[in-house]
Amino acid sequence: MDGTSREARITAAFVMVADTLTTEYDMVDLLHTLVEECAGILKVKAGGLMLVDGNGDLQLMTSTSEAAEFVEMMQLDASDGPCIDCFRSGKAVSVEEISMSEKWPLFQKAASAAGFRSVLATPLKLHAKVIGTMNLFGTAAGEVSERDAAVAQALADVATIGILQERVIREGHLIEEQLHRALDSRILIEQAKGVVANELSMNMDEAFLLLRKYARDRNMTIRTVADQISNRHLTVQKIAAGIHR
Repeated sequence: MDGTSREARITAAFVMVADTLTTEYDMVDLLHTLVEECAGILKVKAGGLMLVDGNGDLQLMTSTSEAAEFVEMMQLDASDGPCIDCFRSGKAVSVEEISMSEKWPLFQKAASAAGFRSVLATPLKLHAKVIGTMNLFGTAAGEVSERDAAVAQALADVATIGILQERVIREGHLIEEQLHRALDSRILIEQAKGVVANELSMNMDEAFLLLRKYARDRNMTIRTVADQISNRHLTVQKIAAGIHR
């Protein structure tokens, strides 16, 4: 990616995230887009994003691969790892060589087994309020540059403002209610992914991309599509046929 195309992608990412916030939006789709775009811009393999729920506990909201999801869930189960430290401190955590880090042994083992060698955890926060972390995993060693870290933080800040300020202040929604709905959406979407993956003999990542494309082509939210699958108002065969029209 040359300098011109990189800057164009960064600009497009900001526009994409900002545009998502101007109308009724699907938070899970917003968060997945945020992680996906950041991973592409920083040229890392995968990413995930955690948000805090009404009880103050972190929950995994989205990931770009099953490997990233496994590493994220391991950190949540162990309540330990760079992403957990990032959430607790409200500061970015960068690890340039995971295999050399002795601070989080369980994370080191899981991440190394998944083929990850570096990680950048970026806080989602507004002023002093931290609501989650965006975590990017690389398969090559090396510290993320200050410039790349600043891009990731800026995109995370835009999304955070949208989550907390646009919706909470403009529409009066409680933060806890919105995050609870987002978590419910993720569970529903995960179930739909499983149905699609099973019936079409594909992996979970491919199933998510299929659901998202079907939803976007019809100006629907992924949650709505997942709900229709759950209620058997929409079949997997119809989704597959609709994609290949």
